[in-house]
Amino acid sequence: MATVVPVKQGAEARLLDIDFGGRPAFAKQRFKKAYRHPVLDERLTARRVTQEARTMLRLRRAGIDAPALFLLDTANSIIYVERIEGDTVRDVLRGGVDDAQFEAIARAIGADLAKIHDMDLIHGDLTTSNMMLRHGTRKLVWIDFGLSYTSTLAEDKGVDLYVLERAIQSTHPNQAKAMVRHAGRAWRGTLLTPWNKFDGIIRQYTADSKNAQPVIRKFEEVRLRGRKRTAFG
Repeated sequence: MATVVPVKQGAEARLLDIDFGGRPAFAKQRFKKAYRHPVLDERLTARRVTQEARTMLRLRRAGIDAPALFLLDTANSIIYVERIEGDTVRDVLRGGVDDAQFEAIARAIGADLAKIHDMDLIHGDLTTSNMMLRHGTRKLVWIDFGLSYTSTLAEDKGVDLYVLERAIQSTHPNQAKAMVRHAGRAWRGTLLTPWNKFDGIIRQYTADSKNAQPVIRKFEEVRLRGRKRTAFG
């Protein structure tokens, strides 16, 4: 591991671009929390990086594309993972795609997310920046599981969907306007979001998930609460 290049730094961790035994990789190191007792902080941070590593392993075993895990270093709160050669879905959509490409991305997101939730995994930070398309294959890859956790609750899965919808609304408000496609009746009479292919994600999710209906009901409830909060403060 000779070459180390800082990529980005957030509130929780820093990401380094490294060479891991001849393989391109990222090293993600979580920060220590000075306000916590050192022993407690060490335990909580080790639990968090372990959960992130387990999530990636579970997804890959289930056939969902995620970065390969090279090494888990709980002592130093670092995970070493495959560096994905590709573009984030956010960048791809901002660069412009045609209707067919747009629909294919929506279906891939819905299908994978249905599998993820059926495994009782919650991503926790669903944005188009945390999904990539591999160069060459254009296969969807899920990344950044730092906030992931396990839950059987439909509420948590509904919140996951709501976070994705809000992220899409704020990040891709312009892609939608020229891409509205009604597939038969509108989904349960709900207005389409500003990224008007979110209904495509929901349709695929509903078709593929074994527990879609309670999750969708919770998603609608969370969505309604969010609209009331936005309207009335």
